[in-house]
Amino acid sequence: MNHDEPRLSRRKLLVGTGGLALGAAGCAAPSFGAEGKTRLRYWHLFGGGDGANMTGLVDAFGEEHPEIDLEATQLQWGTPYYTKLSMAGAGGRAPEVAVLHLARLAGFGPGRLLDPFDLDLLRERGVGADQFPEDIFKRGSVDGQQYAIPLDTHPMVLYYNTEVCEKAGLLGGDGTLQPIGSAREFMDALRAAKKATGVPALCSETTGPDSVTPWRLFATFYSQLGGTLLSADGKRLTLDDAKALEILEFMARLTADGLMVRRVDYPGSIGVFNAGKTAFHLNGEWEVSTFTTAKLPFSMTRVPALFGRPTVQADSHSFVLPHQDSRSDAAHEAAHTFVAWMLKHSVDWAKGGHVPAYLPTLTRPDYLELEPQSAYRSVIDDVVLDQPAWFVGSASPMWVQLGAVFSGVLTGSRSPAGALREAKKRLRKLLDTPDPLGSGPVGDALGRGPIDARGSETTGGAGGAV
Repeated sequence: MNHDEPRLSRRKLLVGTGGLALGAAGCAAPSFGAEGKTRLRYWHLFGGGDGANMTGLVDAFGEEHPEIDLEATQLQWGTPYYTKLSMAGAGGRAPEVAVLHLARLAGFGPGRLLDPFDLDLLRERGVGADQFPEDIFKRGSVDGQQYAIPLDTHPMVLYYNTEVCEKAGLLGGDGTLQPIGSAREFMDALRAAKKATGVPALCSETTGPDSVTPWRLFATFYSQLGGTLLSADGKRLTLDDAKALEILEFMARLTADGLMVRRVDYPGSIGVFNAGKTAFHLNGEWEVSTFTTAKLPFSMTRVPALFGRPTVQADSHSFVLPHQDSRSDAAHEAAHTFVAWMLKHSVDWAKGGHVPAYLPTLTRPDYLELEPQSAYRSVIDDVVLDQPAWFVGSASPMWVQLGAVFSGVLTGSRSPAGALREAKKRLRKLLDTPDPLGSGPVGDALGRGPIDARGSETTGGAGGAV
């Protein structure tokens, strides 16, 4: 389908009128759409390259399923999206299907704001629980009911400029980055790249409004030491002082030694790497389209295991069924048809950098041909999501608050020890704050600690446990 056609489709109209769609959620929602078709409303928060990829998938689904009247609505990413979605679920007249970050499930009222999937209906459509990484799929389950079906995982990755790295002698004979196995080796690589270019070798978001990348950097390297922030039930602070301080001191050295750009916001960090002189960029994998479009000579790889374990911070886009007081059989089945179809077509979704959670996709020839997207696919076995609590997950209070604290470590306005004290203070306050949605911690129902997709629970050290 030509996405540039001037015709204003029903889907395109809804994308431009998210507020109107929310208002309609408070009215009776018939299960039939145009010309007697089954109505299926779908809310998501994807913009930019992700939005374009999702538009293509939505259009393709509509062409293959003329019996379903699919209305896809793009809403503003972050807190505005989750506020509208929770309001719609609380009213019982929400869209039939929506996107939710998996780590946010604990605070999103499973059983109250969300309805469970029928796994038998998904099996009838060729999708089973055994086709996902076990722990990621289980994270969507509460009290034996499946409330979230993962579409992908979106981890922190390491981008590298191939021309700069070649000049610095950091590439192997196959043209890919030579293995980096420790923090010392990483610092040596940064020094070699800086010597070759005369500029800091690493850029990443360090400051700016609602800056969360400093938190994601900390979470990645802290997880490699086996550290946790919260207990498995989401009720106690388990931050290990010694491990946390080791990581914060490492982060401080990166900028203090001039190896990393000290003060840059998110758009600025993209611009710095796109300028072509910086060797490395640490970020989520979703900027692959940005650098590809700019024709930058770059590739991507997993974040190296600098502190022992190969784990990396991540979250997961997942599908959920927002609560409806009266969900028709036809609409319920259409929602399952849509989710199964999206999973089976997630090669197209992977073009934006995300690692498909539907495991059969990872071995498909057309996925393996995606470069550099398929180069870091093995990270699916080592992603670590936040421990279950109402205040965690993408765009969450914890990410924003700890991002602001750890930003100071990178910019030099906070000492590592001072940042650790402030982080613990803010975490305790979050733990003492009631869940605004009233669902409370569900760690007991989830029955495990943070996801280590290799099958083991991670536990906090004793150094700073409270």
